[in-house]
Amino acid sequence: MKTSDEQALFELKHISFAYPFEQPVLKDVSLSIHAGEMVAILGVNGCGKSTLLKMLAGILCPQEGEFKAFGRVMTEKMLLDDKLSKQYHQRVGFIFQDSDVQLFCSTVQEEIAFGLLQLGMPDSEIKERMHDVMALLSIEHLKDKTPFKLSGGEKKKVAIAAILVMNPDILILDEPTNGLDPRTQRWLVGLLLSLNKAGKTLITSTHNLELVQEISQRAILFDEHHSIVADLPTANLLTDTKLLIDVNLVDEYYHRHESGEHSHYHIHN
Repeated sequence: MKTSDEQALFELKHISFAYPFEQPVLKDVSLSIHAGEMVAILGVNGCGKSTLLKMLAGILCPQEGEFKAFGRVMTEKMLLDDKLSKQYHQRVGFIFQDSDVQLFCSTVQEEIAFGLLQLGMPDSEIKERMHDVMALLSIEHLKDKTPFKLSGGEKKKVAIAAILVMNPDILILDEPTNGLDPRTQRWLVGLLLSLNKAGKTLITSTHNLELVQEISQRAILFDEHHSIVADLPTANLLTDTKLLIDVNLVDEYYHRHESGEHSHYHIHN
């Protein structure tokens, strides 16, 4: 967790949010995230994790409180401004939990090029960026395929490629390993670690406590009442069994071996 006075990328002060005709899904949330951090957002389904990520991604605005991004107070009017919205989403990439929500073009290469075309980039730069990102993710063989016909792991790679090609400073991932086989999960962990090492800020929501140990240094924990109850180094949070049980994230069978060699998790979805 950053303790220096350097300006935060994101700063939320006393944020609350409710969807129409529903109870609040975020209550009095305050936090800040700095460049280069790897942050995990933890909590049971419905606690507000995805709503928080959408707010950071510039999809939602708070109804109460103040949300600053890159030193500026963000408003709904700003995010509806086409120019400002494009600038924001060039810096902040959001990868949805369900890749089918994100993918909509006829071919993989059209999907990857879409964001760059919206920015009006020259064709030569678009082609170069597309080539580089497809090579990075080893998906060149998929370029002419239709996204909705791909496997779950392939869809996830294409969704990530469509974001990475924009070269964002921040990557926000909502339950990134859902529906992925073990090999693809391991590939994703390696990719995220390499991206953070290259300077990307990572913010991830996940139920997978084995995964969270690898892709975060800091964990922000929500309770079932939609409030933050802990903001700790990940290793410290995962050793607080009582806290994890209290927020209903694990059950009484949760334990970690003293040797650190392996752990067993019984997680409530």
